[in-house]
Parts: sequence; C-alpha cells; structure tokens
Amino acid sequence: MPFVRPYVRADGTQVRGHVRWAPGARREMTILAVFGLVVLGFGHAGGRNENGAGPQPRPTVSYPIRFDQITPHAPRGAEPRPTVSYPVKFGTPMQRKAAPTPSVSYPIGFSAMGGGR
Repeated sequence: MPFVRPYVRADGTQVRGHVRWAPGARREMTILAVFGLVVLGFGHAGGRNENGAGPQPRPTVSYPIRFDQITPHAPRGAEPRPTVSYPVKFGTPMQRKAAPTPSVSYPIGFSAMGGGR
C-alpha cells in the first residue's frame, strides 16, 4: 500500500497525505478476512459432545497409592564398579609456540626510501 504525499491539484484543491490500496487489494483482503473467520469459527467447534463439553481424560491411577510390595530392607541393585584396574594417564597439552614479532613498524614511510610516488 503506497503512501500518497500531500499535494495541490490543478484547480487549487489541497489533498492530504493518504494511503492508497493497490487495485484489487480490497477484494483480496475481504476474501482473506472471511476465510480467517470461517477457520476460526470451525476450528473451535471440533471435539465437542452432545453436552457441549470437550473430551475428558480417563484416570489411569487409583488413589491412595500404596507401596506394599517394597520392604524397607530390600536389596539394592548392582553397585557400579570400575572397568579398569590400572590408572589412566592423560597426556599434557602441547605448548604453543610464541607468535613471531613483526620487524616492520607501520605506517611505512616511502619518502625515506628515496622513491617518489
């Protein structure tokens, strides 16, 4: 949608700045709005029963929960054990070499070389 700046017509009429719709854009926007309202209307109607309520989850647990099968002195599961009997030694990281220092100082003065540029 382009914005039309304020201007003066040939007959002297002042026209304020406004937004002009492209040709056919109002019809397309109306179709899009109606389609959106239809989707919104039908989208919320699914999953209802004759009472007007949506589907309800069924309980899968009976309360109160009791742990009668477990005794307080029940044996525990297997204890973790090491898989190797020797110490594992990891190598030390390699030392980084020092970065070379530049032998030229910048900016380079070409006038000191005797060449004219």
